[in-house]
Amino acid sequence: MAKNKPEGYLSAKESRRISKENRKITSVLEKQRKRKNVPENEYLTTMHNPNNAVEFDNLHTYFFTDAGTVKSVDGVTFEIPIGKTVGVVGESGCGKSVTSLSLMQLLQRPQGQVVEGEIRLNLGDKAYDVAKMPYEKLLDLRGNFVSMIFQEPMTALNPVFRIGAQLDEVIELHDGEGKSKDDIKARSIELLELAGIANSEGVYKMFPHELSGGMRQRVMIAMALACNPKIIIADEPTTALDVTIQAQVLDLLRNLKNKINSSIMFITHDLGVIAEMADYVVVMYAGRIVEKGTADDIFYHPAHPYTIGLMASKPVVGKQVDKLYSIPGKVPNPINMPDYCYFKDRCEMCVGGCDGEYPPEISLSETHKVSCYRWTEANKEGGEA
Repeated sequence: MAKNKPEGYLSAKESRRISKENRKITSVLEKQRKRKNVPENEYLTTMHNPNNAVEFDNLHTYFFTDAGTVKSVDGVTFEIPIGKTVGVVGESGCGKSVTSLSLMQLLQRPQGQVVEGEIRLNLGDKAYDVAKMPYEKLLDLRGNFVSMIFQEPMTALNPVFRIGAQLDEVIELHDGEGKSKDDIKARSIELLELAGIANSEGVYKMFPHELSGGMRQRVMIAMALACNPKIIIADEPTTALDVTIQAQVLDLLRNLKNKINSSIMFITHDLGVIAEMADYVVVMYAGRIVEKGTADDIFYHPAHPYTIGLMASKPVVGKQVDKLYSIPGKVPNPINMPDYCYFKDRCEMCVGGCDGEYPPEISLSETHKVSCYRWTEANKEGGEA
């Protein structure tokens, strides 16, 4: 842990020491990741529930920086059932995107590393632990089994290549065996039509900067669906869009999911989008899951003070208020997390026990789980009130 000066700065000597320690840790992890000819039984695993497409089990993803270790994802456990949409919600910096990048293994290396836990991926006849897979084997899974719609299409698309060339490349790389150039082009145009683009042949010849934000997002969706993946990760795909285009993109995703029977991990901080799209909801705060359950559990019976605060901060049609509610305080420093509940310093519902260690996960029902001392046996009465 970094030893900070009183004024908040880190000495050069301390920074060098941290860097040296980090290099030792990351070089061991990188060496493991880059091994060749790794036997399959090293990363072969068994799904806890064969009806799940993905299972995150005690996932820890850290970033080893010169200022200290940032625990971006700190013991996350949840499932994505086959054919369902799981919404991951939380404020910026809570670990939503890093969780999805851990599944895709697109973390910025060598600083970003999965240091503990399992990510079980269901391939139908067998299951792999993505966290233990060597890099060369991951290339076969990306696109074919798991694909991602990135948050900002203008940075995800290459500005110097036409849309058609970028789509063709994806199909050629992952699903091009035995296909001619004309076959690949026809498939690209078909995907653009599937994504709701009327002038598909015209868009095929255009550059990204010639398209509007909504059109670019549709191109990203077409690219993600190129190989009919089993899991689609949608990382805030509607953030930069106006509400009418947002509604169209959500409808498109919902219809396409049903067409190819895939699962969606939908990452957003917009509760309205989650209410419309998700079957299950996972609420994250400071790298941990504070509450999870079905959409009905979370929206009609929120149990964690953070979830209740998120609900209260959303404007409601027909309800007049002088000022929208905002959660007080700020998120703790990710390099120096407290040893008690991470939300305690911002919480307005503290009870006995909140001064103790981080609260355990408590089951309120078969589907609804929360990490909060309000729901322990000693405080259950107060929690329900």
